[in-house]
Amino acid sequence: MLFSIGRIAAVFAAVILCAQAAAAAELKVLTTPALSEVWHELQAKFEATGHKLILVYAPSGAITKRVTEGEIHDVLFSTTGGIETLTKNGKVIAGTGTLIASSGMGVAVLKVLKGAPKPHISTPEKFKQALLAAKAVAYTDPASGGASGAHMAKVLEKLGITKEVNAKAKLARGVLSASFVVKGEADLAIQQIPELLGVQGVELVGPLPGDLQNVTPFAGGVHVSSKNPDAGRALIKFLQSPEAITVIKAKGLEPPAAAKAS
Repeated sequence: MLFSIGRIAAVFAAVILCAQAAAAAELKVLTTPALSEVWHELQAKFEATGHKLILVYAPSGAITKRVTEGEIHDVLFSTTGGIETLTKNGKVIAGTGTLIASSGMGVAVLKVLKGAPKPHISTPEKFKQALLAAKAVAYTDPASGGASGAHMAKVLEKLGITKEVNAKAKLARGVLSASFVVKGEADLAIQQIPELLGVQGVELVGPLPGDLQNVTPFAGGVHVSSKNPDAGRALIKFLQSPEAITVIKAKGLEPPAAAKAS
């Protein structure tokens, strides 16, 4: 019996839908919180391709530890050092490690009336005095594995005020440092600039001054045990698109030097 044209069209459409469903993937993504604002903006845009993202956040040091100990996610976004380590350890597919963006560290205070005075942090000495004058200082707990916390510990040591600041420190674990400023529990928050910008109610004073600054590069890589490696590669490639680069810059990060937004 011959199929009618309508029946043939319906069967063809069903085949196309099945193919699209097969191509769609659910990607488990383990990512640094430094990219959280980027994901808030870009997740839905990537999912418009048919794939779905399940985002899990963890400090960069914790990502390396968790994956090394056997935790499996389709795609990982961490510091470039972390992705390189996981590649060498056979946890990330060689050749998929890709630089996505870089971020410096900054200082934030409670957002008040326009024109209100802010602490002076333009030089290491002025930043030191601002830290000593603050009633409380919030930064990432170095023990949590976050890159900003580890660097802040070095900054305090370099300035010679570790004891004084840690006596009044609010160490963030699983929350953004600037949340302590919003709650009135700290005067200053120090963290990656995109993470500071992601907290409503605070204002960025500026980057860490001079040689106290630390710029952290972030990269993505596909896990060797990913069930959807092609979709994982597509996600990394999407973050290199002009649309994504525009968002990356707007969220306080810098794309790779070779990448330019249209």
